[in-house]
Amino acid sequence: MMVQTVRLPRQGTATAPALMLVQIASLQAGSAVAKEAYASIGPSALAGMRLFFSAVILWLLVRPSLRRVTAVQWRAVILLGLVFAAMNVAYFQAISRLPIGVAATVELLGPLALSIALSRRLEHLAVALLALAGVLLLTGPGASLSAAGLVLGGAAALCRAGYVVLSRRVGRLFPDWTGLALALACGACVLTPVSAVTDGVTVAAHPAVLLTGLLVALLSSLIPYALDMTVLRRIDARAFGVLLALSPAVAAAVGFLLLREQLTVRQLAAIALVVLAGACSVRRAGRPAALEARPDTPDS
Repeated sequence: MMVQTVRLPRQGTATAPALMLVQIASLQAGSAVAKEAYASIGPSALAGMRLFFSAVILWLLVRPSLRRVTAVQWRAVILLGLVFAAMNVAYFQAISRLPIGVAATVELLGPLALSIALSRRLEHLAVALLALAGVLLLTGPGASLSAAGLVLGGAAALCRAGYVVLSRRVGRLFPDWTGLALALACGACVLTPVSAVTDGVTVAAHPAVLLTGLLVALLSSLIPYALDMTVLRRIDARAFGVLLALSPAVAAAVGFLLLREQLTVRQLAAIALVVLAGACSVRRAGRPAALEARPDTPDS
């Protein structure tokens, strides 16, 4: 069966940077709320609640019709759902061992590598490499950071790259929020039972953490994912990946203001390089990229 890829007008691409800033602020605020709750509940439990509440809320709002979903669409949302589950666990485990600003910077390795791979112009490559230099400065020899945290951050980075590609794909296969609702539901079906087995007793002993999980779901899942899909319908994956370079500065500020997390001079310098790359990319994010010149090849 042929699937018509959704192609939206290029109008509004200039708003992509502003939408990304809202996404980043919401996501990092949710991460801070989650980390503050780690004294009573573990990262895996919060990751499970985050996906579960997000899936339930969006399902009730969208009420997707499963009979209209094709095999091609199902493959895309199932893959995105698996990435959601893995990315949530990896990132929430990473921020339990690293400052939020550092974890956000390490997670950027995935989107930055994707940006470099998709670069077709010298200036695109230069911006992505500048951001990558910041990440390498942060994680290179001599950095006093948790090795386990860096490994988990690297896993989150790999998942993040897959998320960018698959989220854009799902956004183009569905004209509304059905794809995101189904993907979140698939991820919740995988992760929530695992979290229930490993942390169900703890959650039962501290029922108030369910409200924390709901807040984290709103701040770090529903709002950011919806904005991501909106932005990815307007700009290509390369521009999106570089715009994410703005997240470490926001994460560092949130970590300092809400969690009193202190960063070293080296860590601040590394984050500054990444943010500079993001700032350089803003003026180009609204331009139609070469990859948008032709529609995706329909699957059968």
